[in-house]
Amino acid sequence: MSDSIVETVKARYGAVAESSLSSQDAGVRAVAEAFGYSTAELLAIPAEANMGLSCGNPTAMASLKPGETVVDLGSGGGLDVFLAATKVGPQGKAIGIDMTPAMIQRAQKNAACGADGRPYNNVEFILSSMDHTTLPDSSVDCVISNCVINLAADKPAVFREIARILKPGGRLAISDIALKKPLPPELADNIAAYVGCLAGAISMKDYERRLIHAGFEQVAVIDSNADLNSYTKADSQCGCCSPRMDDPADQGTDALKPGDDSPLRVLPATCCDQNAVQRVGGVEKPLHAAMRDVLARYNINDYAASVKVLAIKPA
Repeated sequence: MSDSIVETVKARYGAVAESSLSSQDAGVRAVAEAFGYSTAELLAIPAEANMGLSCGNPTAMASLKPGETVVDLGSGGGLDVFLAATKVGPQGKAIGIDMTPAMIQRAQKNAACGADGRPYNNVEFILSSMDHTTLPDSSVDCVISNCVINLAADKPAVFREIARILKPGGRLAISDIALKKPLPPELADNIAAYVGCLAGAISMKDYERRLIHAGFEQVAVIDSNADLNSYTKADSQCGCCSPRMDDPADQGTDALKPGDDSPLRVLPATCCDQNAVQRVGGVEKPLHAAMRDVLARYNINDYAASVKVLAIKPA
């Protein structure tokens, strides 16, 4: 993946972090519930920790125990970190890793405020890429991640880093997007599809192979059978990149018609600024509108799956 794509991903998710998206939005809440979060879980954490970016619920399958140290790669606003912090208890620790400064700031603010005004005292958020963390060797009991490794530029490096920081006998529990079969070229080469967690995904078999190559045992990559079209429950959302919530210029395929000199409004609740456009059929359209045009021709469930990924580092 080129540096320009890395910067695009960081910019889009940085804008999400600075948005007003939260569990207070019915559509954002519906996305989380569609991918396995209960109403009780969402009410137990700060509303601003959920921005509708999930494709599963890794804490539900991580078997976390009191006193453990758990790391969430690509922790965003802290949704899974806060759920994990409750499970590991005051003697344990939940650490979030994210490469986007605005996400770290949002997560730290959420940690200080808590869900009920009481701060989380057993969490930490670190600004870092997933493939080069600052954590010591063999220091972590469990690594979780939620719909983020598909965005990694060097996935084998991420898997090696997970193996490095896990204790012998430690485990990983990942929710992610993986491919059932190759994407058609107009999706595979689509920057919106990359930001939306599709074009950067690898096949389920490749996921398993790369984890085994990194030294893991008992590797399982399981199709959760969740409906990836659930993202549309949040207005204008395409994939796990959250929507422009209120901009009428991004509500349909006629946006940015040739000769239209009316400027796009840049709203706080968006992961696409006015420069984030693609040309489809000779017409420039905002990133999400362009992707919707493509996805209208495909059922993404035919090509990709929300997967549960489990593995253990040998003791």
